[in-house]
Amino acid sequence: MDFIKYRYISFVISGFLVVISVFSLIRFGLVPSLDFVGGSLLEIKIDDPDVSTQKLWEIFGKDDINISQIQETKSSTFLIRIEEGKEKGDLILSRLQEKYQGAEKLRFEMVGPTFGQELLKKALTALIVAILFILFFVAWRFHNKKFGIGAILAMLHDNLILAGSFSLLGHFLGVQVDSLFITAALTTLSASVHDTVVTFDYIRKQTIDFSSQKNIEAVANKAIADTIVRNINNSLTIIFMLTATLLMGEETIRWFAAALLMGTILGTYSSTFLAVPLLVVAEKMGRRK
Repeated sequence: MDFIKYRYISFVISGFLVVISVFSLIRFGLVPSLDFVGGSLLEIKIDDPDVSTQKLWEIFGKDDINISQIQETKSSTFLIRIEEGKEKGDLILSRLQEKYQGAEKLRFEMVGPTFGQELLKKALTALIVAILFILFFVAWRFHNKKFGIGAILAMLHDNLILAGSFSLLGHFLGVQVDSLFITAALTTLSASVHDTVVTFDYIRKQTIDFSSQKNIEAVANKAIADTIVRNINNSLTIIFMLTATLLMGEETIRWFAAALLMGTILGTYSSTFLAVPLLVVAEKMGRRK
């Protein structure tokens, strides 16, 4: 199959997803968790078969308590995130005990705004350092800046769409971005560059062994054909595991699994249908000069 012939289809798809992601990030932004903005986390257990997150929201809906999130982690156990300190946590517990006699506090944690800002700073620094290290590695490995540019653009594409997706999820479903999301973003960088390097290495060997005038499109097509099955099979093993975690895992890690799943799929797609076509376009433009 001539993958490179239809490269503009993947360019259009990727461009559309990037535009939607950028629009969402500008328009809605991301919903930060208490990890970044500070606040309190109250874990409670309520032994009542009729209790639900919706009923808990109804209890506090008219109160002057800034509850940012209520999650059911497992049967009869809930995580309540609030912006205020211990006094509000005690108030929430007392209100619940008035409604549910068996309401019990399991834990209460506070995150100061200074710690949250420091965590955000470190997370962003980790992302930037990871991107720079990957850029230097690809440039050193292939001795050609076009390979590095293709890999970096694919990585930025993946993380931008991942962030845009969580921006939309945050706006419509209230999904928050926490430290686990940063971990998922870093893992997405790895997933993207891993498959890209395998395919790029094949192309590099072909362009070394043969004349530099060899048809770059033919080399790229053969590289994709020889590596796509391997890349997909490797990703499927991860996708199956993450899908199981997403469907059956605890609520506290469900969106983390969703972010990893998105990142794995995006990395597999971009390494084949974006990074390689971008390399072909850059190489053809370079030969014309």
